[in-house]
Amino acid sequence: MDPGSTPALPPNQSAYAGKMYSKIPINNFIRAKEVRVVDETGKQLGVMPLAEALSISGAKNLDLIQVTEKVEPPVCKMGNLGKYLYQLQKKERKIKPTGGDLKEVQISFKISLHDLETKAKNAEKFLRKGDKVKVSMPLRGREKAMGNFAKEKVFNFCDALNKLIPIKTERELKREPRGFTMIISKE
Repeated sequence: MDPGSTPALPPNQSAYAGKMYSKIPINNFIRAKEVRVVDETGKQLGVMPLAEALSISGAKNLDLIQVTEKVEPPVCKMGNLGKYLYQLQKKERKIKPTGGDLKEVQISFKISLHDLETKAKNAEKFLRKGDKVKVSMPLRGREKAMGNFAKEKVFNFCDALNKLIPIKTERELKREPRGFTMIISKE
């Protein structure tokens, strides 16, 4: 292979790994003249010329993988490229956040106290997962004229929920054309 071309994708590598593979300098694609070498066990071998590092990794039948380029000289690690890419994918999967979605709990105008507590328990489950909860109370017909009573129901729900888990208001209670909405999250 000539130094200007990208290396061929090894067999059994996904397309995602192929994208990562083309970005990581390995073996003859490392551009530095001197590199800091770490062997497969994690032992520091020190700074050495690239040719010497390549001959050592070739003798051990391993790839020389450039781990970082931000320092001078760049750090290179001896190891299997496939295993290295797998470790990077595992790290990336751990970083992705879970939860944080917006869940909705709908309260009716005529809801009883017990049903209000049941809805609060459901909202508590969402909040414990790290989700935000949108509390909505749709109003129909004559219910729209009784806005103060509807607000009181929403605040009763928030009080019941606050007894289960401490909450904070992300967006205050807001009057919309179809009723009231508010967004809350865990403190």
